[in-house]
Amino acid sequence: MNMLRITLAQLNFTIGDLSGNLAMMTSAAREAAADGAALVAFPELALTGYPPGDLLTEADFLARVEAALADLLEASRATPDLYWAFGVPLARTGPGKALENGILVVADGAVVLRYAKQLLPTYNVFDERRYFEPGPEAAPVLTLRTATAKDIRIGFLICEDAWNDAGGDYPVNPFTRMREAAPDLVVILNASPSDIGKRGQRHALLTAASRRHELPMLYVNQVGGHDQLVFDGASFAVTPRAGVVFEAARFSEAVVTLAFADGAFFDADGRALADVPAAGLSAMDFYHRQIVLGLADYARRCGFTRAVVGASGGIDSALTLALAAEALGQENVAAVTLPSRFSSAGSVEDSVALCANLGVRLFTHPIRDLVAAYEQGFADAFGLPLRGLALENLQARARGAVLMEYSNHFGALLLTTGNKSEISVGYCTLYGDTNGGLGLIGDLYKTEVFALSRHINAVAGRDIIPAAILEKPPSAELAPNQKDTDSLPPYPTLDAILKMLIEGERLSAEEREQVRADYARLAANAEGAALIARVRRMIWKNEYKRRQAPPILRLRPLAFGSGRQMPIAAKYE
Repeated sequence: MNMLRITLAQLNFTIGDLSGNLAMMTSAAREAAADGAALVAFPELALTGYPPGDLLTEADFLARVEAALADLLEASRATPDLYWAFGVPLARTGPGKALENGILVVADGAVVLRYAKQLLPTYNVFDERRYFEPGPEAAPVLTLRTATAKDIRIGFLICEDAWNDAGGDYPVNPFTRMREAAPDLVVILNASPSDIGKRGQRHALLTAASRRHELPMLYVNQVGGHDQLVFDGASFAVTPRAGVVFEAARFSEAVVTLAFADGAFFDADGRALADVPAAGLSAMDFYHRQIVLGLADYARRCGFTRAVVGASGGIDSALTLALAAEALGQENVAAVTLPSRFSSAGSVEDSVALCANLGVRLFTHPIRDLVAAYEQGFADAFGLPLRGLALENLQARARGAVLMEYSNHFGALLLTTGNKSEISVGYCTLYGDTNGGLGLIGDLYKTEVFALSRHINAVAGRDIIPAAILEKPPSAELAPNQKDTDSLPPYPTLDAILKMLIEGERLSAEEREQVRADYARLAANAEGAALIARVRRMIWKNEYKRRQAPPILRLRPLAFGSGRQMPIAAKYE
């Protein structure tokens, strides 16, 4: 049987690093050629990295793209028998935007196919219509003529082009034209960010489309963290009969060569590929790996080798420290405990135990005198003592100032420790515990913070996060004997309300049924309905705080980042 070899280059590109991205592509192409591949497929906008954002509006950047493209064409001459398929912004003329989100297929220094993405997403974290003009309805098909296989016709699409087969979001379904063109195989170049339910969505979507249109498909995705977004890779192959038969590694780079013949996929040695298990990672495994990769890439790309975390003795800072130590190395993470006159001795002791378990250095910087000086200064200036919520927030701001001092002086990335439950309802202090360059757990509800902490302990086989931290009632410790439940409902109740109000139908199928049931039980009685109304008001009232928070790694379908665009100055009923 004559087989066509195709290499999937699932790489971790850096936005704007055109020379670095080209070097990665060239290396993967050499590997593909050595494997006897006829085609190497790279992700969407591979040359620039995705999403390039407003870099696409800068003339200098676009000039560099053109120069890098010329270098890529020259590099392809070193592999004359190999086709390179990759994503790149393409210049266009005529009315509308000046760019298209495109694919080029090149071989031996020449462009042999050009295609422009037809469907441009403008929802959630996507804003492609801001930069690109949609391409015309077309089914780009390339006939590969190789010495080792019969001619094989390959069609190409880009990411969102494959997400409208049900016809619900756009008037155009690119699969219609593609089915009419009847290629032997469809290759889809993607930059599909990861969230808790995305892998299952991709598999279901492409399996259904493959069967409906009787088209085998290869799905090539990028991997890596880019600001708030994390891409998990997980490139895969799907056939009409067998479904998903191959999946590349998740959360790591992979350059994999597959063979294709007569509508079926085989490994590089010619063995038929088996079905890929439908079950993916558990929710906690997924959160764990997504955060670690997101932080590692964020720090590396922003030039940080070290991080610092305020260690309160609570669960949020404990989990943040554990994740940071794993992502950056324990020797590159510092913790600072900042006790006030309201801090319990147990909180400091718990921080000591945690940092000993992690191998992280712990510094102690009491804030009692700092707070007292601020109190005295306030009274001298305004003739009134500082008390109540203003005094509580002052303590958080004093801690934030010290942590930023450390960050500035030692060049360490300050990691904020707020979770989604607290950020949602404003249970945080602006310019205090919201200080930082990145939030690792800001897309985890409080109940998930506890669950992920227990998961980390289970994976380690020991209590990295001490049992005392897991078991004590959450408290900000900004007032005598303070508990979170003094101001908030119990977290299991609060989280059920928040999930429904914030994410609703975007919840994963696994969560949606239980959340709906919990929410319905609350709404069925007057007390519960009043609580829901109170939480809703808290979310609305604190949108201004959320907007000023640092970037938060996206874990869920609707995260607190660019995907949530609510007005601040508005009247909510």
